[in-house]
Amino acid sequence: MMQPLQGSFVALVTPMSTNGSLDLNALEGLIEWHIESGTDGIVSVGTTGESATVSVPEHLEIMEKTIEFVDRRVPVIAGTGGNSTQEAVELTQKASELGADYVLIVTPYYNKPNQEGLYQHFIKIADSVDIPQILYNVPSRTACDLRPETVMRLANHQNIIGIKEALDSSERFSELIRISRTIADQKNFSVFSGDDPSFNSFMANGGDGVISVAANVVPKHISQICSLNLADQFNDAEELNSLLKNLYELLFIESNPIPVKWMLNKMGRIQPGIRLPLIPFNQVFHEKTVNEMIKLKLI
Repeated sequence: MMQPLQGSFVALVTPMSTNGSLDLNALEGLIEWHIESGTDGIVSVGTTGESATVSVPEHLEIMEKTIEFVDRRVPVIAGTGGNSTQEAVELTQKASELGADYVLIVTPYYNKPNQEGLYQHFIKIADSVDIPQILYNVPSRTACDLRPETVMRLANHQNIIGIKEALDSSERFSELIRISRTIADQKNFSVFSGDDPSFNSFMANGGDGVISVAANVVPKHISQICSLNLADQFNDAEELNSLLKNLYELLFIESNPIPVKWMLNKMGRIQPGIRLPLIPFNQVFHEKTVNEMIKLKLI
């Protein structure tokens, strides 16, 4: 049985120069920093990696370079979702060929499938490509919600090994953890939070980890919070997590990844490039954000 995926997985930004071209040197630097900082795995070209605005050739190049730079030191989870099932199959196939360890597949956005449509979509990908697959539910961005009863049906497929759930609902997380325990005798099914502000309480209640935006700027902190929870040291985890409450708020004060890319630029880790229709971080938030970063010793 495959080892369960657990801990802190960074939803990595895609560094870009001011004209919007990919900055692969900065990507390599970020990956080295994450591995040194205890990040348990790298999620490449997810929402935070601006998957919506990179071209397909760029998407493949980012995945390929990430896999090359990581060099098997931690798992690479490649974002391969799409609102076209066939395109998601093709991206997933490419990720498998390039050597990704896992793929992360978001629910189809914009076309609003029902539960049976979602089931058929994910089953088609799982049947088509033999690589471990993580479902990704983020209703605030996709206009559809992958319900626990559909997750239960999908979790029986040997290639579907987990879910990233971005809905901030303790009831939803309890249902998903119950599902993971129900099928634990067949295989491991990991349940990740995709919501930084609530991930600590989710882990304290049995979650496996987080796919985190905040880990882009505070990788050591997020890694430590995960480790403490997995060691049942919940009070220490809560104490460390409470230091980051303002940071979590600032990271989502405008659409992700606008704030996180601005912070990483302030930290000297990336250039300020971001692609339209996203625009640079609104100046009204700069002072408050800088003050919080100074407090956390990030700058």
